[in-house]
Amino acid sequence: MEVEIMIDSLTNCLVSSETGEERDTEYRLVTRTISKESATELMNQGWKFDWSIPHENGCEVYELMLEGDEEIQGMIAIKHIRDQFYTHIDIVEAAPFNVGHNGRYKGVGAHLFAIACKQSWEAGNEGYVQFTAKTDLVEHYKMMLQAKQIDWHTLYIDSYGAWTLIKKYFREVE
Repeated sequence: MEVEIMIDSLTNCLVSSETGEERDTEYRLVTRTISKESATELMNQGWKFDWSIPHENGCEVYELMLEGDEEIQGMIAIKHIRDQFYTHIDIVEAAPFNVGHNGRYKGVGAHLFAIACKQSWEAGNEGYVQFTAKTDLVEHYKMMLQAKQIDWHTLYIDSYGAWTLIKKYFREVE
């Protein structure tokens, strides 16, 4: 699947578009299976992707929330390709209320990529993540995430880029 999330800014956490207040975050692995019914409900709320598909394809799905708040700010689906030492990003999506210039919080997209890099590192893939970008966003990801191009729309983030994102979004890592 092509990744098409805009990286609005690299922030230390999520930043309220309205007030500029920085909000700490937490994330969690989705341990329940996302059913077609649940995915349809998400789509009815404005989410673009069918989030039941990543689970069917063996991906891990992570939810990003504000610390102490259960409202999902964004989700990412990843799969570790252990024999090739990288983690594949299947889908990345900000909650509908975080999309665009008028989104509630800035930093969601980059934070989701940081989660993928952290999980890649913890899985023994040294932070390497690979993803297929929507063609018109290739240059955007290269600039914002230090992504490198494999072919016309396949990109990867190497250990250096991953570590930069991990340090930015996860203060406990130094």
